Amino acid sequence: MFYEAIDILKEMISRPSFSREEDGVADYLQQVWQKEGYEVNRKGNNLWITSPGFNPKKPTLLLNSHIDTVKPVEGWTKDPFTPEEGDDDKLYGLGSNDAGASVVSLYAAFRILSQTEQAYNLIFLASCEEEVSGKEGVESALKALPPIAFAVVGEPTGMQPAVAEKGLMVLDGTAIGKAGHAARNEGVNAISIAMEDIRWFHSFRFPDESDFLGPVNMSVTMIHAGTQHNVIPDKCEFTVDIRSNEFYSNEQLYERIRNEVKSDVKARSFRLNSTRTDTSHPFVKRALLLGKEPFGSPTLSDQALMPFPSVKIGPGNSNRSHTADEYIWLPEIREAIETYVKLLDGLKL
Repeated sequence: MFYEAIDILKEMISRPSFSREEDGVADYLQQVWQKEGYEVNRKGNNLWITSPGFNPKKPTLLLNSHIDTVKPVEGWTKDPFTPEEGDDDKLYGLGSNDAGASVVSLYAAFRILSQTEQAYNLIFLASCEEEVSGKEGVESALKALPPIAFAVVGEPTGMQPAVAEKGLMVLDGTAIGKAGHAARNEGVNAISIAMEDIRWFHSFRFPDESDFLGPVNMSVTMIHAGTQHNVIPDKCEFTVDIRSNEFYSNEQLYERIRNEVKSDVKARSFRLNSTRTDTSHPFVKRALLLGKEPFGSPTLSDQALMPFPSVKIGPGNSNRSHTADEYIWLPEIREAIETYVKLLDGLKL
């Protein structure tokens, strides 16, 4: 199945699949799966298939990865949509590493695992809109699935298990002052008010730190104020990027922040919370027996939208994602298929 996986990945690369524009790849995968005899379920550009003999008395295990990509950055020396296999066993192309290699490896593992009866039902979901955390992606698809006991999320982790993942909350802050003439130092400078709050975001530390994820991180990443040099600004707007650990929900962080700062702060969303699966979970125990090293991931994935235990693990490396001349080592796909099967075959949840 390794060579079939490579062929499917090349076809995926050749079809642009930007977030919310995944139709071409979704249509292609649907055709491939139907030719293999699977009944394909589709909701928007989310596709899923179920292993034979679904039994509602068994727990259900979800295999998931995403088919959308970011748009190509500047600096590509190759055509992002022409899969190019080098002499060094690299396959270049947009989405090869993030996360096409995971999609095809999980699909191959699904086919192998479905050949024998397992102690769980198995569903493979290829979802959309992951790169933009869109509401029509995995969040929408999960509403149409049966209850899930555990999920394997395919993302480039070097096939090491991410048992924890930081959440994300973006805040828009607005400090309000009073306009006046700068020469006479009139008014109330909104920048000065904002600076006090920005210093607080920079220095404050939430007390509970995670062994895998560390502390909650808060970074002011954008600021805008003023209309011209001689007018004291009456408004200063800034944006805060907050990466949470498993000890705090986004709502909890927001309430504490709102009580600490003078500026008005509004959260764009509370949806993307931190996740954590205990190392005593049967899947993680198997990973440890295989010599894998659990870690905490600072980058966001669809795990944030899964209200059940999950582990992020897949071929490739996160530092190749969203870069020019993105690539996957072909042996990484072979290893991923074999590792997924070892981790899941005979697993009892």
